[in-house]
Amino acid sequence: MEELVLYFSLKYEGDFQKIYKALMNKERVDEELKVKLMKRMNCRYITIFSDEYPELLKQINCPPFVLYYYGDLSLLKTKTIGVVGMRNMSEYGKRATHLFVKDLVQNGYTIVSGMARGIDTVAHQNAIAYGGRTIAVLGTGIEYCYPKENRLLYEELKEHQLVLSEYPFLTAPQKRLFPFRNRIIAGLSYSILISEAKQKSGTMITAGYALEQGKDIYCIPGRFDDYQGCNELIKQGAKLVLSAQDIMEDEDYG
Repeated sequence: MEELVLYFSLKYEGDFQKIYKALMNKERVDEELKVKLMKRMNCRYITIFSDEYPELLKQINCPPFVLYYYGDLSLLKTKTIGVVGMRNMSEYGKRATHLFVKDLVQNGYTIVSGMARGIDTVAHQNAIAYGGRTIAVLGTGIEYCYPKENRLLYEELKEHQLVLSEYPFLTAPQKRLFPFRNRIIAGLSYSILISEAKQKSGTMITAGYALEQGKDIYCIPGRFDDYQGCNELIKQGAKLVLSAQDIMEDEDYG
């Protein structure tokens, strides 16, 4: 079964609905195409049938059939927290992310994020800078570094941390892929920290997936005259946090 889902994932470039349809319709395998696709693979992979596939991810709606990856898969078994926020972050959001990530990794947390510009990049970089662990979930093919300016970060993550994607090869950025990717960020995380967010954004989509999955959402409050995504989530019941200690105390005693 693992080879079958891998074949359809490669054939349909990770498209969940097309893979699902192929499996339901018992689509025949083109053995010649299968060999060609397998030869193109440079990365490693796990499928939903693999022993290494994370239990947290099996519990979400539409768990990816295949995860392509580079790096240390054992990070999936650590204490994870998703850290997400705006691409066009303010200095306030950047500083807050820096401080929270520093304290979280120094207390044993693995940071999960999406390697996007802004908050995601700061989260990964500071996890590494302070000797911590971090997982990047791409919204592109596993071989496609996006954004391009994160090439050095991408290579560092591949070599010493963990990069994964449900999309194989050089699947290019597409607007629809990034929101759907966010279910995996939420799914791999025991909780989510939002540093800074607009009220309508990919970050809020990640928060929606986390709520659907029953995860705790922690928000750093925004300034009253600035971006209001975090404040709106706090009004709706997300937990206001002023330090990483607040998160750790809540998870220890909450």
